[in-house]
Parts: sequence; C-alpha cells; structure tokens
Amino acid sequence: MGALGKVCVVGSINLDLMVQVDHAPAPGETIMGKMLGKMPGGKGFNQAVAAHRCGASTQFVGQVGADSEAQHLRKVCAQIGLSDRYLRTNPQAPTGTAYISCQSGGENSIIVVPGANEQLDLTQLPHALVEADLMMVQMEIGSQAAKTAMAISQHLGVLTLLNAAPSRDVGIEHLALADILVVNETEAEDLGGFDALRQAGPSLIVMTLGANGVMWAERDAPAQTASAFPINAVDTTGSGDAFCGAFAAALASGHSIEHAIGHASAAGALTAMAMGAQTDNLSSKNIQVMISNSPQTQQVIL
Repeated sequence: MGALGKVCVVGSINLDLMVQVDHAPAPGETIMGKMLGKMPGGKGFNQAVAAHRCGASTQFVGQVGADSEAQHLRKVCAQIGLSDRYLRTNPQAPTGTAYISCQSGGENSIIVVPGANEQLDLTQLPHALVEADLMMVQMEIGSQAAKTAMAISQHLGVLTLLNAAPSRDVGIEHLALADILVVNETEAEDLGGFDALRQAGPSLIVMTLGANGVMWAERDAPAQTASAFPINAVDTTGSGDAFCGAFAAALASGHSIEHAIGHASAAGALTAMAMGAQTDNLSSKNIQVMISNSPQTQQVIL
C-alpha cells in the first residue's frame, strides 16, 4: 500500500435536522428548542467525509432521492472535494432524513427516516472497489444490502470493515463476511458480547467505550485498551462515525492497529467538541495536534 490509502464507504446519506434542547422530552411533554440546524449526515456519508478529511482517497457509494435535499447534499460533496460519482438517484424514494435532539452535555436522541437509503442499488460497487484498499459499511442501509456489500468486497479480496451500527437484524453468522468489526458497547451486547464476537469470524474486533476509551482484540490475542481523550463534549452526534472514518483511513494507508486506534480516537474527540456530525475541525493536522498534546495516549500511538 502507498502512503495514501484508498477507502470505499458503502452506506447511508441523510439531511440532518438538529435542534438543541436542555433535556429530552418525556412522553407527552412539550419543550422549547434553542436552535434548528440543517446539516449533512447519515452514518455512511459521515464516515466517508471523515476518511476523506483524514487523508484517504475516498469513494462513497450511496443513494438519494430526486429532491431538493439531494441537490443540497451533492453540493456538499463538491464543496468538500468528495466525489459523488457513485451517489445514485432513486426517483421513487425521498432522500433520507434524521431528526436529532442535542441535549445539554452533548448527549443526543436520533430518529432516522431512511428513505432511499433502504433501497440502495449496489450495481456500481465492483467498479468503486477496483482500486480500494478497504471497504467499510454500516447498518443504516438495508441489512441485505450490507451483507451483499461485504460479500462482494470479500470476493474481490478487499479488506472489509463492518460498523454494526445501529443495531439491526444482522445475524452473528454474517459477521464472518467482515475482516474487521467495529461496535460500541450497546451494539456488542446486542450481538452477544465482546467475547462472543471474537469467535464470530472477524480477525479484529474494536469496541468503543465512550469516555472510557476503546477495547480491541485480534484473533487469539489478548484484548488491549486505550484511554479516551479528555474533552468537554458539545455534541456527540457523529463521533462514532468520525472514529470509523479515521480508523479506516489509517488502516488503508498501511498503519498499525495501535496507530489507527489513536488517530480514530482523536477524530471522535474532535467531532464531539463541535456541533454537527461533520465538523470542519476534523483534519489530519488537528488530529496530530491533539495526539501530541495528550501524553496519556502516547503509549498507544507511538
């Protein structure tokens, strides 16, 4: 692999409608919001943008509707320099939308209406994978599409990363289609727990632990952990996606797992320090600055 890794992300793309609130409303309660924002999102698109901003040559395979939201998202691609070559249009379905309430302290609640994401056409995927070092997919598209994407990637001999998020009806027997599995604590528990996942097929299991850092294990090797970067979280929306995008970019570029974990953790932290799932402060340069200013993580990264 060369210094510049090539990543192909297969996944969802949404328009995020975000409102700031003091707390999540209880059943039957009406509360006042502080701000309404419209931002690009979707787990797949967030991860593709993160991989792109972390230096990987990135292709995104996704689907939108034939509507104004799709036009806006294509403009976003152009503005950030991410190709929309494999972003298909489905005139029979609306562009995906996510409704996000961002609460004080950075926690959030999200409702996703998948729209065109649920009918993702993978006809172009083999072409997108021709030069890819790594293919990454998540579960915000239809579960069958995710499984098909992994099967195609595995058949073509491309390193395959599954981010099993959000928790959906992916059977543990399908995890063998992935070389790498990334989950958070809840998703790991839904799939039987960290130890069970180690027996499910992937060569590497990575479990993010929020403020408690990261745990990972290669097959037949002891589990390892790394501390989280100490930050004041503003909005955790997209932090996990930034982690995955940065992790994929580092692995595709030939870096070690330890190096990739450190850079991914910094990317997630940088994203949580600003509003929105795709923040301008996420860059390779800012990741390096965060790492160099955090001595407690040096043993993981160096």
